[in-house]
This record gives sequence, structure tokens and C-alpha cells, in this order.
Amino acid sequence: MSATAAPSSPHVMNTYGRLPIALSHGQGCRVWDTEGRAYLDGLGGIAVNTLGHNHPELVPALQDQISKLIHSSNYYHVTGQEKLAAKLTELSGMTNAFFCSTGLEANEAALKLARKFGHDKGIERPEIVVYEAAFHGRSIATLSATGNPKIQKGFEPLVEGFIRVPLNDVEALKKATEGNPNVVAVMFETIQGEGGIHPMRWEYLRQVRQLCDERDWLMMIDEVQCGMGRTGKWFAHQWAGITPDVMPLAKGLGSGVPVGAVVAGPRAANIFGPGNHGTTFGGNPLAMRAGIETIRIMEEQKLLENAANVGAHLKAALERELGGVAGVKEVRGQGLMLGIELDRPCGVILNRACEAGLLLSVTADSVIRLVPPLILSIAEADEIVAILAPIVKAFLAEPQP
Repeated sequence: MSATAAPSSPHVMNTYGRLPIALSHGQGCRVWDTEGRAYLDGLGGIAVNTLGHNHPELVPALQDQISKLIHSSNYYHVTGQEKLAAKLTELSGMTNAFFCSTGLEANEAALKLARKFGHDKGIERPEIVVYEAAFHGRSIATLSATGNPKIQKGFEPLVEGFIRVPLNDVEALKKATEGNPNVVAVMFETIQGEGGIHPMRWEYLRQVRQLCDERDWLMMIDEVQCGMGRTGKWFAHQWAGITPDVMPLAKGLGSGVPVGAVVAGPRAANIFGPGNHGTTFGGNPLAMRAGIETIRIMEEQKLLENAANVGAHLKAALERELGGVAGVKEVRGQGLMLGIELDRPCGVILNRACEAGLLLSVTADSVIRLVPPLILSIAEADEIVAILAPIVKAFLAEPQP
């Protein structure tokens, strides 16, 4: 395998720095490329393949749905939407849901909800608090809410109406919004994914919840990457014992079938009316079946407990192997959403791990990210460590340029 990224097809827009492999098929937590080489999947399609690959219950359910109805317009009732919405509101303690196809769309809908919430209160120029190092998507509005100047560059002018604050600092939040009557919402990820696996502290989440209640702001928690059981609870904010007003979801909700959702609580439940928002593909019968079956299988196979237990084992093993190594700053995260921060850019590890038969990602330049399927076993977690630890140690032992 080449040590450099493969060139893109001349017919495919050059938007990704791809590794020089093409995946062919998978089984459980393993995938194979078109050359027949096997890989342990520590990335899960970037926290998407909740049930791994070729799950023996999910695949027949999707085949059954495809034989009946793949898509129907939202001009009509879609019974799967009612069923999945009921389940998501039961799991979250919230009240209703809107379905779309991606996390970007879910976050875009949340931003629209917040603005409409403000306008309904007579605020002409609503403002939303967002966070340093946040990632909410790549549309112009979600890009503007994102806290990464590198991916914003070249797409200015950005959308106005955002106030940016640091993580886990309630005094900074209060200072940034002091005397500003235009603030309508606070939006953040419980654990930042693309930003480098940075968690919000539980106490901070409770402080923000209190502030939102006192000031009549919407608390909007982006659970696109850290939600759907990844941390050992259905939604990562539940570790803090709070409930948001708006919760965008996607990624793991459909185990690979594109599904996004915005779940709303009482304060946000009736902001949108007919004509305020919509989607062609969102909430289609196939996507809804994927979400319904994913949750059913997660419950029956106790995958939240598995994510918590195997994740704790994996984190402890990584800390044991790498914790004292010069150049390793921290192993952090929760459940099966873990990051290993190094003291230098480490993008080369992406390719080296791939060559050794392990799929993962590097985010925020220097953080190795592991977000494997939630079916990962203890033995597979140990295998991840056995492959990854020597690669990291060898990389850190190299002279720095």
C-alpha cells in the first residue's frame, strides 16, 4: 500500500484527502478492501456504523423495507416517523421530532428554530452562543457556527448572529452575553468530535441549563456524534442529569442509512409550523425503518452497557500503554468515543494504522480519534491497542522536523 493518499478520480470532485484503499464489504467490526486486505474498524464510518457491518438483524429488516417502500413524500403521513419520534422522545424525555438526512441538516434546523424563537419574542436580530473548536457542519450557517477558522477560510462572508465563548467557563458565558437582549440560544456538543474529543464538564452543563432557564434561552445540544449510545447513555448530556430544549441527532441513528433528527422539548416543540421547514428525503420509510431497528437492536443487545464497559476497558488499556510516553498529552473521552492527544501533528498515523490493519481518524491535527461500532468486544478493543500503541510510540520516537 502506498504511503501517500491516492489521487481522486478525475470525475469526482476533489474534496477529500483519501487513503489509498476502497472498501468492499464488512462483517461485524471488520471490513475488507477491494484487494482482499482486512481491517479492524476503529472509525465506524465516523461514529455511524452503530451495529457494525452486515448485522444479521438489521440487514433483513432493511431488505424487507426496500421491497415495500423506500421513499414517499412528506405530503403523506409516514408511519415510521411516528414510531421513531415516539421512541426518541421516550428515550430523551422530550416531546417531538423533525426528521432530515444528515447532522448538518439537523443543526441547520436547530439554528432556524432558535431564530424563529427569537423573532416570535420580538427580537429582530437573534444571536446564538457557540463555542471555540466547535463543529456543526459545512453549510454556510453551520460553518459560521463552527469554531474552526481553517475550514471557514475562503467562504466568507460568514453568517452573522453568533457569539463565541470558551468551553467549560460559565463566567465567560455570562460576560459575553451580559446586557444583550438579542441572545436566544446556546448551542454546543456535549463532547466535541471534530474539535478533538473535548468534553463539557457535567457541572458546567448544569450551570448552562440553569442560565437558559433564567434567561429564556434555548439550550441546544448537538448530539450528532456523541449521541445514540456512544458514551454509554442514549445521549451524552444525560450523564449530567439535564434535558435540552433542542437536540440535533444523526450519524449512528441509522447504522449507516442516512438519518438525521431534531428532537425538541416543550419550549421549542411548537416553534415551527407548516411551511417553516421541510425536506424531500428526510423521514423516508427506509431511513425510519433503519432508525427503529437500530434502537430495537441496541436495546435487545444491551449496546449502551457494552459501549460503557468496552469503552472503559479500551481507555484504561490506552492509558496503561501510552500514559507515560513522552509526547502523549492525554487520553480522554467516554464510552466508545475516545481521543489520544499528542504534542505534535500526527496525520501520518492515519496511514500507518491503515497499513497495519486498523481504521481510525486524526482530528484537530494532533488527536487520534476512535469511534468504533458499539458492538466492539473486549478482545477487539485489546487488538486496537496492540496495533495502535506501537505505532504511536514509534512515531513519537522519531526526530521532529
